[in-house]
Amino acid sequence: MALLPYALTRPFLFGLDPEQAHDLTLGAIAALQNTPAQCLWQQARVSDPVTVAGLRFPNRLGLAAGLGALGFGFIEVGTVTPLGQSGNPKPRIFRLVEHRALINRLGFNNEGLAAFIANVRRSRSFRAGGGILGLNIGKNAATPIERATDDYLTCLDGVYPHADYVTVNISSPNTKNLRSLQSDEALDALLGALQARREALRQTHGRQVPMFLKIAPDLDESQIQVIASTLQRHGIDGVIATNTTLSREAVAGHAHAGEAGGLSGAPVLEASNRVIRTLRQALGTGYPIIGVGGVMSGDDARAKLEAGADLVQIYTGFIYGGPPLVTEATRAMAAARH
Repeated sequence: MALLPYALTRPFLFGLDPEQAHDLTLGAIAALQNTPAQCLWQQARVSDPVTVAGLRFPNRLGLAAGLGALGFGFIEVGTVTPLGQSGNPKPRIFRLVEHRALINRLGFNNEGLAAFIANVRRSRSFRAGGGILGLNIGKNAATPIERATDDYLTCLDGVYPHADYVTVNISSPNTKNLRSLQSDEALDALLGALQARREALRQTHGRQVPMFLKIAPDLDESQIQVIASTLQRHGIDGVIATNTTLSREAVAGHAHAGEAGGLSGAPVLEASNRVIRTLRQALGTGYPIIGVGGVMSGDDARAKLEAGADLVQIYTGFIYGGPPLVTEATRAMAAARH
C-alpha cells in the first residue's frame, strides 16, 4: 500500500480536468522519482515471475504508461511518432465515472522520436530493478496512410537499441485511417517490412528485441483469424489485445457518450476478453498474448488469464483504483497460477 492513500488524492485529481490530472500525476512522479519523496507512492512488487517472448517478467501486470516504483512487472511507454505532434484539440479526455470509463481522443500527442529516446535513456531505474520496458511506435497524423510503413520503420530504427520489446500500434481510433492497417493486405505488407528491418537491426545490435502488435476490440472473428495467421507467418512475437473501442452501447445515454474517441475502462472488459479467447484458439498454446482492457479488479485480471492472456496491462483501472489495484491484481494472478 502506498504511504499516501489514493482514496485521499483521488477526489482532488477527479476535481481537475482529466488531462490536467493526468499531466500533473505523471509530471510529479517523474520529478520526484529516485528522491526521498518517492516513498509517497512506492510499493513493493509482488513476485510472480514468468517468461514471455524470451523475456523474464517479474510479474504479469504492466501499465500502459510510464510509471515505475508502483509494483508493476513491466511498463509500456509511447505511442511515439517520428516527428513531434500536438495531437487532437482539447478537451480530449472525458471521464464517465458511473461507468468507470474514459473516452480519449489524444491522437498520439508526443515530442517526437529524438526527445522520446532521450527520455527513455534518463529513466533507467525501473529496468535496473528488473522491470521490463516496452516502447510503443506509431505514425504521424500528417503521414499519408500509404506511407505509414515509413514512419513505423523510422521509429523501429530509433527505439530498437533501448527497448526490451517494441509494440506496433495500428489500432488507435484517433489517427485517421490507422485501423485500416489491420486489414489483410496492408497488415501483411507492414509486418513483412517490419520483420525484415528487425532482422537487419538484430544483426547490427547483436540482440533480438521481441515485437508485439496491438489490435482493436472492434474486430469480428474472421478478421481476428486473418490477423492471427499473419502474425505467425511473419514471425511476430506476440499480440496485445486490445486497444480502446468505438462502441458506445455500454454507455448509451451518458452525457459524454457522443464524444469522438476510444472508450476504455470497465465497458471494454468483455469485448477485449472475446478477442483474447479468439486469438488463443487461433494461435494455439504458447503464443504470447498481452491482455488489456477493462481490468478494474483482481477478478478482472484473473479473467484475462482465463481468456488466454499471458500478461495483463492496466491504465484506466489504475486511474480509478490507484496503487491498491496493482497489488490486488498481481496477487490475484499469482494465486491463479497455484
